[in-house]
Amino acid sequence: MKTVQELKEIRERMQDIVALRDNHKSSKKFKYSVMVCGGTGCTSSGSNGIYDRLLAEVEEAGIADSVQLILTGCFGLCALGPIVIVYPEGSFYCLVEPDGAERIVKEHLVGGTPVKDLLYHETVNDDGYQSLDETPFYKKQKRTALRNCGRICPENIDEYLAFDGYLALEKVLCEMKPEDVIKVITDSGLRGRGGGGFPTGVKWKFAAQNEAEQKYVCCNADEGDPGAFMDRSILEGDPHVILEAMAITGYAIGASEGYVYVRAEYPIAVSRFEIAIKQARAYGLLGKNIFGSGFDFDVHIKLGAGAFVCGEETALITSIEGNRGEPRPRPPFPAVKGLWGKPTVLNNVETYANIPQIILHGADWFNSMGTEKSKGTKVFALGGKIHNVGLVEVEMGTTLREIVEDIGGGVPDGKKFKAAQTGGPSGGCIPAEKLDVPIDYDNLTAIGSMMGSGGLIVMDEDNCMVDIAKFFLAFTVDESCGKCTPCRIGTKKLLDMLTDITDGRGKAGDIEKMVELSEYIRANSLCALGQTAPNPVLSTIHYFREEYEAHINEKRCPSGVCKNLTRYIILADKCKGCTLCARKCPNEAIEGQVKAPHVIDQDKCIKCGVCIGACKFGAVIKA
Repeated sequence: MKTVQELKEIRERMQDIVALRDNHKSSKKFKYSVMVCGGTGCTSSGSNGIYDRLLAEVEEAGIADSVQLILTGCFGLCALGPIVIVYPEGSFYCLVEPDGAERIVKEHLVGGTPVKDLLYHETVNDDGYQSLDETPFYKKQKRTALRNCGRICPENIDEYLAFDGYLALEKVLCEMKPEDVIKVITDSGLRGRGGGGFPTGVKWKFAAQNEAEQKYVCCNADEGDPGAFMDRSILEGDPHVILEAMAITGYAIGASEGYVYVRAEYPIAVSRFEIAIKQARAYGLLGKNIFGSGFDFDVHIKLGAGAFVCGEETALITSIEGNRGEPRPRPPFPAVKGLWGKPTVLNNVETYANIPQIILHGADWFNSMGTEKSKGTKVFALGGKIHNVGLVEVEMGTTLREIVEDIGGGVPDGKKFKAAQTGGPSGGCIPAEKLDVPIDYDNLTAIGSMMGSGGLIVMDEDNCMVDIAKFFLAFTVDESCGKCTPCRIGTKKLLDMLTDITDGRGKAGDIEKMVELSEYIRANSLCALGQTAPNPVLSTIHYFREEYEAHINEKRCPSGVCKNLTRYIILADKCKGCTLCARKCPNEAIEGQVKAPHVIDQDKCIKCGVCIGACKFGAVIKA
């Protein structure tokens, strides 16, 4: 067990590392700190191999004693992985390959000159090298929950301590009463980042007021939304912040035990979290009598099987208890009767990631960011038809246009932005005319979407919005636990109607029937999964009704996505009669003579699209 003084000495000993990475100053021990992204995205791109190559080259060059090589968390710009950052210069290398790793060592670490052609192009301008913080992707971000991701070694507790780790827990246990902690969190205006947006301090207060011999603190790290990876990245890059925050929560409400519910499909996150728990226990930051305060608190991991419904708090609690993950009627709420019938606080990963900083900097610091009713920052997983796929954190109130165009770099290939889906299967589609709406909880709800956990999927002119609604609804139908009839039967019936429309069997009046059914499902489902399942349908009908009408009335998919409503035709004035399309067609559906216009037999056409890819003259189109 480490004393407060011993932890202080560790922080002081590590200050040269802080100076090296934060202030870009030379370290007493290391000339360079080389940070290799070890998040899931970069790992899938081969970053572990880049790390191994860098290590081998450093050792061969005889500079291992002066170079600190770290496998860290996500830097955010996932589209450009594998990523390597070299401090003190802060040189940002992207799309690094094994040969590039060799050059970084020989030219930069040994030769002292950054490898300019391997640097992220946004950091190189006419005046030379510019700070990463000045690039469009990072300039408008404000990394609070993500503050340590890509900044520390997530498997080294001393590095977390160096960057003010566990100082908030020390302050809470040594200087504050439980009610003082709850007041700070309440005054900060922090709302739950898992989707519901419920005031965090109010939830803690409810749990604290309920007397019980045993209380629990739970962390929702299930993160089931398609395209969402915010919580995973925090667990991979900064696991100790969650342990510290959960301990603070436990002290505030009078709980001595915590559970982190994380999906088994997150092996890197699980591994690093297990390491963090062992280290925190070894240092006495989890366990008995933390900081000699008499406060006991420990954390356990519960692996989930990937059921989307377990993102709902009562279903998650039921699963931790060892039962099938199904929601329970509310009230009673978990703060009154939660895990094993005891008062329980359940927050998600991103919510907890803000807690230590709020304790250290105060409520006024946090609520100075954001909007009137949505304080602080929000992390988004930016994906879909966007240049800069990755993880971004911005102040609440930032517009969708700033995220998509400035940070995301806009839609590729000169295509037009059509819509953005926020909130995953529970959210809605935001059209181009709403690009300048400031993003916060209330504004998103007002325009038919929701914040959700933070998935943000961008769509362009080639996306069919009816098909998009069907995609998300199919996911929800598959993930429904089946406990309540409105969700089990209603969403399936809604999906059948959407399928009929996209297959060309839509009928007049179907739109009105879907709206009516959607409202019934929203009003009568047991939990948030069913209550929000119709959102993609309702929002696309509201903003893109003309596409539904084209599918139903004209038996036509304007975007050419729905196969049964799509025809491939050859424009006679553009066809050169080269016969390439006919030779490529797998079903021999194209007829015509050499150097004469060709024709597609619609009865034979299987709508595979091979012809449109084969034509070099733009003669084949979707109609």
